[in-house]
Amino acid sequence: MNTNIEMTDTIYDYLIVVNPDVLIAQDVTRIRQFVATEVNDATMVGAPVHIALFRSAFPERFQSDFITMLEDAARQQGGFVVYTAKMDTYQHADGHNSVFINIANPKPLIDLHRSILQTFELKPQQFRPHILLARGVGKAETGKVMATLSQQMFVRSFNCHCFTLLRRPVEGGKYERVKDFVFGDIEHLPGSLFINNYAA
Repeated sequence: MNTNIEMTDTIYDYLIVVNPDVLIAQDVTRIRQFVATEVNDATMVGAPVHIALFRSAFPERFQSDFITMLEDAARQQGGFVVYTAKMDTYQHADGHNSVFINIANPKPLIDLHRSILQTFELKPQQFRPHILLARGVGKAETGKVMATLSQQMFVRSFNCHCFTLLRRPVEGGKYERVKDFVFGDIEHLPGSLFINNYAA
């Protein structure tokens, strides 16, 4: 792709994600509502529930090339099951924390992330797949929230058979769906062990 940016180009913030099923998304939203009440910040409550794989900003005129490359990557990908587990935190350099749901079997998502990077000829990067519950949480608020969440398990699973490309103006705003990329080999998707288990 020619990466020269013209002054008339519209720049978009592109995000590739894996979406859990509707029931899991509803359960995550309920946990976000609990966190929002505890930290007095409802920022994340209405945010989309997903596992972020890759993010990049570039001109809209390259979007069709980007899509073609992602279609090729998806055709080579087989389906897999994603299992969630405990809730955890990560401290950022500014001292604030993100609260998230861990992925119990991260390898398939790590492999998918690596495959996408290879598609764009990018070097491998450290990647920890997760579902975000809250970001920018202070130390005291984090301790308060995790006193409850760390005692619980979020045991869920869903079949992953595609990833989704989203975009929004680089200045900000809500992401919109551009395209779903269905994997080329979903015939041998294994059964989901916890398909009917929604106990937190």
